[in-house]
Amino acid sequence: MFEITCKSKKSKARTGKLHTAHGVIDTPAFMPVGTQGSVKAVTPLQVKEIGAQIILCNTYHLYLRPGLAVIKKAGGLHKFIHWKRPILTDSGGYQVFSLNDLRDIDEAGVTFKSHLDGSAHVFTPESVVHIQRQLGSDIMMVLDECAPFPCDLEYARRSNAMTVRWAERCKLAVENQGPLYGHSQALFGIVQGSVYPEIRTQSAQALVRIGFDGYAIGGLAVGEPAEVMYHIIDVCQTVLPTDKPRYLMGVGTPANLIEAVSRGVDMFDCVLPTRNGRNANLFTRTGTINLRNAKYKADFTPPDGECGCYTCRTFTRAYLKHLLQVKEILGLQLATIHNLWFYLWLMREARNAILAHGFSAWKTETLQRLDSEKEDKETMSTSL
Repeated sequence: MFEITCKSKKSKARTGKLHTAHGVIDTPAFMPVGTQGSVKAVTPLQVKEIGAQIILCNTYHLYLRPGLAVIKKAGGLHKFIHWKRPILTDSGGYQVFSLNDLRDIDEAGVTFKSHLDGSAHVFTPESVVHIQRQLGSDIMMVLDECAPFPCDLEYARRSNAMTVRWAERCKLAVENQGPLYGHSQALFGIVQGSVYPEIRTQSAQALVRIGFDGYAIGGLAVGEPAEVMYHIIDVCQTVLPTDKPRYLMGVGTPANLIEAVSRGVDMFDCVLPTRNGRNANLFTRTGTINLRNAKYKADFTPPDGECGCYTCRTFTRAYLKHLLQVKEILGLQLATIHNLWFYLWLMREARNAILAHGFSAWKTETLQRLDSEKEDKETMSTSL
């Protein structure tokens, strides 16, 4: 399922190929987030043309709307959303646990109330496997508890112990529930343990003993300092098997991705490129620009002069600022196209650098360039 094609000589970065029923994913890879079966503001064809090899969809949201009966009748999620490439579905655990007062957790699973209408639902390790079987994703995730940050040592210990037990039940459920649409589905375990290295180590060791097709590192980028996150990644990578894909969930900024690649991470997802684009923040090779800034009103240069995406080949910062200011849908679309292209370009560049045995130098140069334009020091206008 996963083959390593090249390893960096001066870091833990590596390139690989993750084989799925709907195509091969070159790693390191970034997955655009299509929470409700759609990457916001862009079509599936545009996502493909931008270069995405895989997208992420959300079990919790799709379970509530449109519901499993509709997706199953359509022939699975791939057909329903007209995406022929791989899909990863998370278990819905993070969304459920973010409901706070609307859910209760016990050994059996999670009882929660829908954020839509207050109706009661239950997610168990077995049921989230059943849901993801009906969605037909290429990669399924186990049910886990994402511990809040901060939390004390004992809470993190109890939470992770339950997450491990849930993971084992998910593995058994996969063995007892076959796929529905004639293609195989992988199952990834999720390492938890908050910011406590000893618990992270125990979590990774336990999941490796159970045995999964890949391993995710969850519960990070939830408020802890970046250096703490990087240390936890290092701790996990010393335990996780080198011949399985490693997925850092919900992370992060371009610098976060580069640092994580250097530590051996293979897969990423994050809402930043789409969310920030819709809020007038564009990622460029010299840092982030905020089109709310008044100085862009008559700036007729492309968002990123070296970028090869459709947005930068065709339009200017002034025009994008205008579109976003007057709330034209095209502005959201063009900003999203650019930001997604940037993230996918960054992963391609990382892969190329590793293959050329020049990753360490590329990392240093790229991080310096990304930090060269400080938008937060600029005077912002009160509106677009």
